[in-house]
Amino acid sequence: MSPEKPHPRSKRSGIDHEEEKAWISFYRRVGNDLALATEVLTQLDSDPEMRRAHLALYLCCKESLRAHKTRQARNKRIGQFVRWLGNGLFTQLFVQWPNTLRRSLRHGGDLAVECMPQTEKDIGKEPALAKARQLTQEPSFATAQADFRHQRTVLAADPAATPTDASASTPSTATRKAA
Repeated sequence: MSPEKPHPRSKRSGIDHEEEKAWISFYRRVGNDLALATEVLTQLDSDPEMRRAHLALYLCCKESLRAHKTRQARNKRIGQFVRWLGNGLFTQLFVQWPNTLRRSLRHGGDLAVECMPQTEKDIGKEPALAKARQLTQEPSFATAQADFRHQRTVLAADPAATPTDASASTPSTATRKAA
């Protein structure tokens, strides 16, 4: 200790010092904490003398609220864009594209099946072919087929002849007419 005078103690009490530290912390935190900025602004609005004493803090609170409002509007616009893009992309990728693919495959599958060669089993299962085989076994069909072949040869030999002339000269129809 030196013989000189001791340092004079500050005249502030501990409460005043803590009060000042609190106001300083408000200056630091008010830019990031919206609730604190709103509360401090309300308090400063209610007491004009306090607002005059802490005008910088008052302006920081106002700036913080304005920045928050701007961020909210920007986030809302971005959210709307993302929802619009997501809905369009979702609809395109997961609704329209699979429907188009399903329709294409449905029609393409039918086409692919029709292009495949028939097997002997498939031919035997065809009811029209079975009926045709049954009809060819009947005697009246054999007669009609012979008449048709004769008519075709007559028309091929004489193009001026009409089908009725050719059918009149066939032996089977003549015998049928006589009977």
